[in-house]
Amino acid sequence: MLKLFFPFIEWFKDYNSETLRTDFLSGLTVALVLIPQSMAYAQLAGLPAYYGLYASFLPPMIAALFGSSRQLATGPVAVVSLMTAASLSPLASTGSEGYIAYAIMLALMVGAFQFLLGILRLGLVVNFLSHPVVNGFTNAAAIIIASSQLSKLFGVNIDKAAHHYETIMRVITAAIHYTHWPTFFMGALAFAIMYILKRIAPKIPNVLVAVVVTTLISWGTGFEKNTVVDISSIKSEGVGETIQTFNETVTAITPLSEKRTEAGKILDTLHDPIERINVQHEINVYSLQIELLEKNAQKYREKIRNFLFNKVNGTQGSMNFYLKTDPENGLDTDGRTWRIKVKNNPISLDNINMSGGGAVVGNIPKGLPSFGIPQINLKIITQMFPYAVIISLLGFMEAISIAKAMAAKTGQRLDPNQELIGQGLANILGSFGRSYPVSGSFSRSAVNLQAGAISGFSSVFTSCIVVIALLFFTPLLYHLPQAVLAAVIMMAVIGLINVSGFIHAWRAQWYDGAISIITFIFTLAFAPHLDKGIMIGVLLSLGVFLYKSMRPGVSSLSRHTDEDFRDSMINELMECEYVDLIRFEGTLFFANASYLEDKINERILAKKNLRHIIIACNGINDMDASGEEALSLVIDRVRSAGIDISFSGINESVMTVLERTHLLEKIGPRHIYPTMEKAICSVHETAHKGGAEAQCPLTTVCHIAQTMK
Repeated sequence: MLKLFFPFIEWFKDYNSETLRTDFLSGLTVALVLIPQSMAYAQLAGLPAYYGLYASFLPPMIAALFGSSRQLATGPVAVVSLMTAASLSPLASTGSEGYIAYAIMLALMVGAFQFLLGILRLGLVVNFLSHPVVNGFTNAAAIIIASSQLSKLFGVNIDKAAHHYETIMRVITAAIHYTHWPTFFMGALAFAIMYILKRIAPKIPNVLVAVVVTTLISWGTGFEKNTVVDISSIKSEGVGETIQTFNETVTAITPLSEKRTEAGKILDTLHDPIERINVQHEINVYSLQIELLEKNAQKYREKIRNFLFNKVNGTQGSMNFYLKTDPENGLDTDGRTWRIKVKNNPISLDNINMSGGGAVVGNIPKGLPSFGIPQINLKIITQMFPYAVIISLLGFMEAISIAKAMAAKTGQRLDPNQELIGQGLANILGSFGRSYPVSGSFSRSAVNLQAGAISGFSSVFTSCIVVIALLFFTPLLYHLPQAVLAAVIMMAVIGLINVSGFIHAWRAQWYDGAISIITFIFTLAFAPHLDKGIMIGVLLSLGVFLYKSMRPGVSSLSRHTDEDFRDSMINELMECEYVDLIRFEGTLFFANASYLEDKINERILAKKNLRHIIIACNGINDMDASGEEALSLVIDRVRSAGIDISFSGINESVMTVLERTHLLEKIGPRHIYPTMEKAICSVHETAHKGGAEAQCPLTTVCHIAQTMK
């Protein structure tokens, strides 16, 4: 009983100092990969980089302690991070306090849903996400994730558009206008280090080496170069007016947003339909005004970002900035291109942030995050619930797939429901430590397995090392270039691209391949609204399942050269004129009961000499009331047409239904046979009496038996 609640007790069997040492080294190796990866994934989720570290110290340990896999490495992963950003971006500005609070609440929701599924032993619900759907979604997600990092790689800032492909077009346009080449080369160097080390020395943590090398270069060369000036230092005409117009536009949004919020609160209290219509109209007007102001703000923000300046040092340490398009004044510049940093807030004319270098991670709060129960907002929960369900299922599917692959190599017993409990608790308790949703990582789990991890203590050591990094080493990460984190993400998601998955699905069933391709296309088209793409895939899968259930295989069988009964149409076999051996494949229930009737009626009309129908029930594994009623009508229809009917291979569950409904008495015990062979041998002579068929395609074995007599 104790092991049921604390599965990690099993680890202590035959545990010694040698296995402890192996687990420690494995945990250390995973931590060296996890720390830079988690920071990159946090930014992919729209959070400050250090929230990746917050998501890396409690979840790995909790998931290992209460899960069933001993080598699964839990923490921030690419797809879940992307889904987090997709679910939160409509609710709050990326990186804002509200956005962070919603991300933490989302982790709690995901964890609660996973934990509930595990407790109720409903792990099989993940099967609603079929392999073709997941393959199409994962390939699309990999492309979306990789392309979303292009702005950091080129060192440009842009506003996100309604669709991901529009955002990428903006990135390309901005990069053509201006690319910060030191940023680009820093990302390219990180790519080169990771790729070369992965090829020639796979045991060396290539991500860590790339981070250390580029951070040292960033620190040594002064990669980040920022300064603060007032508007008088910008000497070019038109810049100040543009900033002032931008400020006025952004400032006008706030009061309108407040009025819309107040109107929304009033709307919730009203019951009179006319009053509700009036207030709703007022809200719509505010929304339209805000939308127009936001479009204008975006236009001015883009104009400000496109300003490229030369910096000239004046007298007594003063700095002057001139647009590169200004006529040359014979002044010496510092050789850098400077830009104004602009976000969604008004720009202070006394404190204008100028950037002449690349973007770095910057200050990371030292120490552990504050612990507490996430704030609960019921209105937001209802909006995020569909995303929480999708993230829960996707995250668990990723985790359990990795765990199963490793269990096949280690011979370990895996319990999917226990793994759900472990993943659920990891997200729940992680949210108490300001974590966003996490899952099992394929790359880090592979590192953990290759490093020789024996038990979940390796993940416990990983968590401890992340805690040490948070307490003592965060200042060392200040100069880590953002382009390097982008390179880390792009390198990691390359492994998610699996073109052969489309081919494999198509070869298995053409419609599976089609579903995979359609899911891929719509996920790309609807991005960043990733839920739409995956829901289309799920609906298509369910649609195919329902269609196949409503129209199961109904085939006439004949004897093949190998003496087995096979589909006469597919194998181009002759059919008996007098006996039709019909095989029905699937559960006989309300959705397909009439289909069976139609198919038998077709055969009665098509075969004028038909005398006996044998229904091979081997494929009918269950039957409901509608199926039983349809079977009764079929018997009446067939016998009223002067044709006899028999059944073979009825299983126990179907036989129970026949007995309870007294349909068995209607069929007649002498018309029930255990096998198709015995049914044919029994009815053959009667059905062929007076017939002109020289050789029955069904009865090779029967003829041999009769000859021997």
